[in-house]
Amino acid sequence: MREILLSLDFTLDGDTILVPSWRSDVEGCADIAEEVARFHGYNVIPDTLAGGLTERRGLTDRQQTEKDVGAVCRSMGFDEIITYSFISPTDYDNIALAEDSPLRDSLKILNPLGEDRSIMRTTMLPNMLSILSRNDHYKNADVRLYELGKTYFRRADGLADEPKMLMLGAYGKDMDFFAMKGAVQTLLTAMRIDGATYEAVTDNPSYHPGRCAKVLLGDTVLGIFGQVHPAVAQNYDADTPLYAAELYFEALYANKGKEPIYQPLPKYPSVERDLAVICDEGLTVGALEACIAKSAGKLLRSVELFDIYRGASIENGKKSVAFNLQLRADDRTLTGADTDAVMQRILRALEQELGAVLR
Repeated sequence: MREILLSLDFTLDGDTILVPSWRSDVEGCADIAEEVARFHGYNVIPDTLAGGLTERRGLTDRQQTEKDVGAVCRSMGFDEIITYSFISPTDYDNIALAEDSPLRDSLKILNPLGEDRSIMRTTMLPNMLSILSRNDHYKNADVRLYELGKTYFRRADGLADEPKMLMLGAYGKDMDFFAMKGAVQTLLTAMRIDGATYEAVTDNPSYHPGRCAKVLLGDTVLGIFGQVHPAVAQNYDADTPLYAAELYFEALYANKGKEPIYQPLPKYPSVERDLAVICDEGLTVGALEACIAKSAGKLLRSVELFDIYRGASIENGKKSVAFNLQLRADDRTLTGADTDAVMQRILRALEQELGAVLR
């Protein structure tokens, strides 16, 4: 190596190599190594495997979660759409957004393509309703769409925070409030988010006041869904009821559950009991389920609603709500006494806390 470098007019001073002034192409150790290798002969340098540790490449956890969420949506029959992040100020009027709503504080584009693309969106609802309406005009009978995209909120420094939102939209013969709720619940289950509750929303002008709910995890709002207000749907010339769900992806990702751990199949059989209670018309199924789960204890495995009845045998202002309960112990077969004790605790709690009595 010394002989090669000296023959090329390099100067050697101990471990220091001085590069000739006319060799501006030699900038670092790699260039020195190349000079030696090309004169020594690439063909006489033995082949060796690269040493050192390899770094794992691939998707980040967030990127994988986004892919998984899209796969879940597609498995439910929702097709992906991609829309512009630019919208028109009139889009906020079309979804009946209040004049003082913070969502109207949008970033304005300095050189917009036109008035209809002049601001950055703070909500994806106008985009989704436009696409649903267009499909309705094309006479597509049943449509389910989703988009995972960014929204833009002004920061104090003049730039924007860019949280992602998962937007669902649909209409058709098999779509109603409860079908959309089922889609939301399927997404939560896929992300292993347990304990979410639903609370009725009557003051959101974009949604039907009697068919809208928000998704809560403790005090965290995960999203809102329901039937689009008929007046809003009319603004988009839609001739059919439209349904939408706005889910805040940042909140979903922050509360995503851990990877599932394998659990062996149960050794002991389960016991199923049906429970029907009469309660006030305004009492929600979610409140009843929460009370049952809290009072039943560890033996309760699942609670499923299977009937809501209003009829001649039920007084006005009341309704009958029926659940199927599954009970099981991991260490023994449940006896009749075990099951009766759980059911008595549930009935006592329902009556004392919610005024619901056994039918």
